[in-house]
Amino acid sequence: MIKNYASLLNKVRELKPLVHHITNYVTVNDCANITLEIGASPVMADAIGEVADIANIAGALVINIGTLNENTIPSMIAAGKAANAKGIPVVFDPVGAGASKLRNDTALKITNEIKISVLRGNISEIRFIAGLRSQTKGVDASENDMNETDSNGQTAKDLANKLGCVVVISGAVDIISDGKKIAFIKNGHPMLGNQTGTGCMCSSLIGSFCGAAPNEIFAAAIAAMLCMGIAGEIAFKKAGKSGNGSFRTALHDAINLMDARTIEKMAKYNEK
Repeated sequence: MIKNYASLLNKVRELKPLVHHITNYVTVNDCANITLEIGASPVMADAIGEVADIANIAGALVINIGTLNENTIPSMIAAGKAANAKGIPVVFDPVGAGASKLRNDTALKITNEIKISVLRGNISEIRFIAGLRSQTKGVDASENDMNETDSNGQTAKDLANKLGCVVVISGAVDIISDGKKIAFIKNGHPMLGNQTGTGCMCSSLIGSFCGAAPNEIFAAAIAAMLCMGIAGEIAFKKAGKSGNGSFRTALHDAINLMDARTIEKMAKYNEK
């Protein structure tokens, strides 16, 4: 099973899918770089006059509401609908959902009007989208929401069935469900939580894998999260004791140098 997920990395690097991002300006550079490092090609376009055209030629679309403003909401909807019309996978990252009315309304608008292929967020964001009680802390998950892994797995499964998509909950244990199966990934390192944008970068990686394997969305999401978790472990071993800046550079290097053999060797994965 792991070998199948690992092999998708070779597919990304062979096909080099174009990944259209409408993302937040805090992490846009990291998202572009990690897309390149995994082997895909990023384009960061949010102007209403071009988003549909860009979505039409992309292999995947990533929508991220991290630095939300009223100007880009119509662009997100237009790009999402264009992607849907072409059968292009859409990855939605509802950053901070639950924190403000604008974010809440926008997240629900996107999930109501666009067919999402993958919904990726922290547990507080996912619980909000699922209509459950959540205690978001700005754009971070609350500690109370993170405590119950088994319960959160059921939340992912139920929401995946409700939206007809793959749901990814990133955290100390990453949880991925397609509504039938639930996968748990225990790779990673706590220093990933000290970096701005690791969640956003996960969404870019998911978009990259989905662009290369649009008919294998569940496997693509698992492969992407394995890459980030394993890269975090490698980065800590190489540079973690030198501080956050060195760790960040090492993280990008680890993604750039990731290969199928490393994934097979280091994956901490189970499925039920």
